[in-house]
Amino acid sequence: MDFQPAIPIFRIFDEAKAREFYVGFLGFAVDWEHRFEPDMPLYMQVSRGGLRIHLSEHHGDGTPGSAIYVHTDDVTGYHRELTEKRYKYARPGLQEQSWGALCLTVGDPFGNRLTFAEPLKKAEAED
Repeated sequence: MDFQPAIPIFRIFDEAKAREFYVGFLGFAVDWEHRFEPDMPLYMQVSRGGLRIHLSEHHGDGTPGSAIYVHTDDVTGYHRELTEKRYKYARPGLQEQSWGALCLTVGDPFGNRLTFAEPLKKAEAED
């Protein structure tokens, strides 16, 4: 038996704002999109590296205010990348957490929260 990584579903309300945030700011790619008919709600997948997120305009798919915690190996580099974009609606900072992680948290335009975290290296004890 094999389990794959979970794919979160975030509720969105505005396709243009979702693309601006997830593609333009966070640097995700749109993998695919689906609508039952041209004037129906959008359901799409965005991804970056091994992270996939489903974004849905469908009522009942996800709840605004959801949150995900994403492990990464270079949160400082990602922070630098985001800061250089000078995105009008978010300028996330880095925060060292007491549980041993360096975190970058950013909220999307729909109230969802993404935290990207890198474990801090423990200092080796001196002999």
